This record gives sequence, C-alpha cells and structure tokens, in this order.
Amino acid sequence: MISKELLEILACPKCKGELIYEQEKKVLICNKCKVYYPIEDDIPILLIDSARPLEELQEGYQKKQP
Repeated sequence: MISKELLEILACPKCKGELIYEQEKKVLICNKCKVYYPIEDDIPILLIDSARPLEELQEGYQKKQP
C-alpha cells in the first residue's frame, strides 16, 4: 500500500499531471495521458517506458469478470 503522503507528491512523469491510485489493480492512472503505471512490491514504476495504455488495463479487467 502506498502512503497518502507519497501519493500527494507523485505526478505523471510524462505530463506532470495528477495520478489516481487504484489499490485493487495495483496501478497509478493518468487520465490526461490515458496511461497507467504499474506498482510492484509497493513501489510505483514511474518510467515513461513502463506506461501502458489505459484501455489495456480496462480490457484486462473486463476479461477477469465472469
């Protein structure tokens, strides 16, 4: 779990915009860039090269739903 203090200072490395924490999916989402960044072992991977399209996350989540 990521602390509130850390979440308040984190920003998208691409646009410097706000990131939204999705604890269940273990990702940080940038709605402005339409990408998400993975969180591994409670460490956000905020590298532009690690960003994935937001639609990829939504598709994967829908596939897991019965």
